[in-house]
Amino acid sequence: MLNLASKTFRHGIHPPEHKSETNGLPIRQFPFAPLIILPMVQHIGNPSSMVVREGEEVLRGQVLAQADGYVSVPVHAPISGVIRKIANVPTISGKMATGIFLEAFPSSTQEVQMGVPVELDSASTDDILQGIQDAGIVGLGGAAFPTHVKLKIPQGKQCQVLIINGIECEPFLTTDHRVMLEQAPDIFMGIRYLLKATGAERVIIGVEANKQDAADHLKAHIPKDLPLTVQVVPVKYPMGSEKMLITALLGREVPSGGLPIEVGAVVVNVATTAEIGRLLPTGRGIQERVITITGPGVKKKGNYLIPIGTPLRYVLDQVGITGELSEVYMGGPMMGVAVSNLDISIVKGTSGILVFTNQDIQRPSKVYPCIKCGACVDACPLFLNPSRLGIMAKFEAYDQMAESYNLMDCFECGACSYVCPSHIPLVQYFRLSKSIVRKRRAAEQTA
Repeated sequence: MLNLASKTFRHGIHPPEHKSETNGLPIRQFPFAPLIILPMVQHIGNPSSMVVREGEEVLRGQVLAQADGYVSVPVHAPISGVIRKIANVPTISGKMATGIFLEAFPSSTQEVQMGVPVELDSASTDDILQGIQDAGIVGLGGAAFPTHVKLKIPQGKQCQVLIINGIECEPFLTTDHRVMLEQAPDIFMGIRYLLKATGAERVIIGVEANKQDAADHLKAHIPKDLPLTVQVVPVKYPMGSEKMLITALLGREVPSGGLPIEVGAVVVNVATTAEIGRLLPTGRGIQERVITITGPGVKKKGNYLIPIGTPLRYVLDQVGITGELSEVYMGGPMMGVAVSNLDISIVKGTSGILVFTNQDIQRPSKVYPCIKCGACVDACPLFLNPSRLGIMAKFEAYDQMAESYNLMDCFECGACSYVCPSHIPLVQYFRLSKSIVRKRRAAEQTA
């Protein structure tokens, strides 16, 4: 019998899962909004560069904006329609960005035309990486980092193990769970492309124990020619982090400031893998993605295939709200972002929409001083000292935080804030501190 206890990492937390509300609901096509709003800022790296003009008629799948450099990807039309306006649009960060207002053709079938396929048998590594970039694929687990960049193996390094991340440890979200149950052929095809792109010797699909049905389904359908195993790991947050998953599956520790390739691994989200397997054989670009819409404030909870660029306000109108809105999160409750504007749109990195009404939220009365209890230290999966970092952030000792206390290793999982009895918003402090450090370092390089 498999000993799950050995396949884990130290520290971490166990928040309520809240997955039973949607994990049994199959993926359904979401209605097409009459107006799609596409910001050009949809991923880490350079924003996409627009190649269309106002008044132009476009077909679903057509390139609307091309990649602006290597760390960038194109944007494809999620619907057939006409470009009504090009103007600034709000984004989840609170900043405005250039965007396209695309009005749907009411009578269109919204079929997608075939592109130029990337033939697996004849394609080189560079052909596959270029095909992934041309398809506009980024990490669909929430990070939205251009996938072709992640897959480029640095000179002198070797990928021994390709890890497909099916953990989905965020409470409430069941997107990856449903993808594993419903899109196994696409996942396996995506793995074939990833094996050729990375040169990996073997593949592991990591699945948390609360998705045993998905693990069993994948195991039962593994093609005989794939060097693939499915490994079930214990339920613990943040198991879905690359570093934590590598430790759990391989017993290797990614060094501070390092990447998974430093220990011979590449980690790719399972939904991203499915998109690679679905899009590259047809030469199409990504126009939609699976999103979990849930929370106590949602009437029609579910997992929906939603066109990218669908306005959040339209989404909420379609699923229905049970009361007066209090908070809406893009992503999960731990690493997601509470939105300040319902006029933002679904983007490629949107894995979930979580809705709370006024009666669902219990806010702390105040933030208290740190009592040095050590709960945050015990929770941090990277063995940082969130208490000390939080105090230093209040005194604006940002450079010391980064140089002496490894601030930049923090991936903002929120475990420290979750366990803090004083209700100190530690992860918000760290997010701001990291932003300031990055700006200072960029200014130094420019100088």
